[in-house]
Amino acid sequence: MTRAAGDAAPPETSVSLDHFIGLYEAKDDPWDVATKWHDRRKFAVTVASLPRERYRRCYEPGASIGTLSRMLAGRCDEVLTTDSVPEAVELARQNTADLPNVRVERAELPADLPDGEFDLVVIGDLLYYLSGDDLTATLDGLTRRLEPGGDLVAVHFRDRENGGSYDGFNAHAALLATAGLEHVVHHEDEWFVLDVLRRSHDVA
Repeated sequence: MTRAAGDAAPPETSVSLDHFIGLYEAKDDPWDVATKWHDRRKFAVTVASLPRERYRRCYEPGASIGTLSRMLAGRCDEVLTTDSVPEAVELARQNTADLPNVRVERAELPADLPDGEFDLVVIGDLLYYLSGDDLTATLDGLTRRLEPGGDLVAVHFRDRENGGSYDGFNAHAALLATAGLEHVVHHEDEWFVLDVLRRSHDVA
């Protein structure tokens, strides 16, 4: 399906925490990210798209049960993994307990963005749940926390069947319009869209 800029709008309000808590109360892995082939492939493509062999400090918000976190840990000295759902945080801690370089915390976006700078930020299947205001605040906050020359990786589901849905196509369009970021990598297929952007050195 052909998409055009502005053909869908973000939700009027960000999807509630209660909604996500309910998903985890019904099932430990609501999206089956640990077992579905297309998700395992998506994570493999995400890690393969990292431009550098090694990163110092990675931030991964909305990490769910920590499946991708485990893969990022092999490429990063330190990984800060967060999710808003307490059940997801506990499962991520269990799933990464053998990895001393992974720290898991509970946090909501955009209110609980972390302190400090990172040379890698990885955000997946999260941006399209945010309202327009929260999306702008999150993208601006992530950019400010990305050190000059650092990479931001976004990977989101793309809905090729239903018109008018706010999906990865739209969320990534907002990301690409964020000041201070240079486009480095783009990948899209029948399931997801992935973009890597780099923080400009000349942005304060």
